[in-house]
Amino acid sequence: MAAAARLPALLLLLLVFAALPASDAIYCDEDDCYDLLGVKQDANASEIKKAYYKLSLKHHPDKNPDPESRALFVKVANAYEILKDEETREKYDYAVAHPEEFFYNTAQYYRAYYGYKTDTRSVLIGLLLIVSAFQYINQLTSYSQAIESVKQTPAYRNRLKALEFDRTGGISSKKKGNKPMDKKVEDELRNEVDLQIQGVQKPSVWNLCGVQLILLPYLIGKLLIWQICWFWRYRVKKSPYAWEDACYLTRTSLRMPASTWQNIDEFTKEDLVMKRLWEKANMERHIAEARRGSKQRRR
Repeated sequence: MAAAARLPALLLLLLVFAALPASDAIYCDEDDCYDLLGVKQDANASEIKKAYYKLSLKHHPDKNPDPESRALFVKVANAYEILKDEETREKYDYAVAHPEEFFYNTAQYYRAYYGYKTDTRSVLIGLLLIVSAFQYINQLTSYSQAIESVKQTPAYRNRLKALEFDRTGGISSKKKGNKPMDKKVEDELRNEVDLQIQGVQKPSVWNLCGVQLILLPYLIGKLLIWQICWFWRYRVKKSPYAWEDACYLTRTSLRMPASTWQNIDEFTKEDLVMKRLWEKANMERHIAEARRGSKQRRR
């Protein structure tokens, strides 16, 4: 029963393969490209070119208005386009020698005719633009969702009320009591509130992968200059670390993101920098102190 059920599918598959043209027919239809030009298969490029020019003088529509001659000229021109290019000719010869490899020969044909016509640089630029557009949309959506979530929190509402109190001196708040804030005033206050949400950055074109790729040579050069200046200043001259460089060493020693470091108050920053955590002994001492403090808070 199972074999009988599979029989129609096998017959359909055979009919499909029977309907497919020969793998070499996709180049010059049912004709042989060499026969169309009247040359042998081992003819060189010069012989193929001479044969084409000879036939084009005879069958070109400007020379011969006969419809059959015109159709023959189209076939001759197509055969010449195939055989004049060594790579395409090699693929055609392979298709003639291996007609059973239909799908492979078809893929090679379309690759030869359409693959090289598309500039790789244009494709890469197009992909970068598409990826950058999706990246920006994703960043904008995430940032907007985070902002809306923060605006629903009591802390944000308190910041708006504090800002309104500071602007009006508390007069309007006393008059309103517990009444909701006017929509127009609330929108004006929201524009003055600077929201800094940890882990979410405001969308910027400078962070897009396409822009970063364009700026890559500049960024590499800038990094090399920075490395050379660092080596000369702190390794050769033994100069003391500048404040920004000491902050960088402290932050990298703590494996802290730049956004997190910016949100730390200046007193804590100064305390961490003074500990010189980029030195191994000081870092180990800092970790031990942090662990002891954590144990004491648990008690």
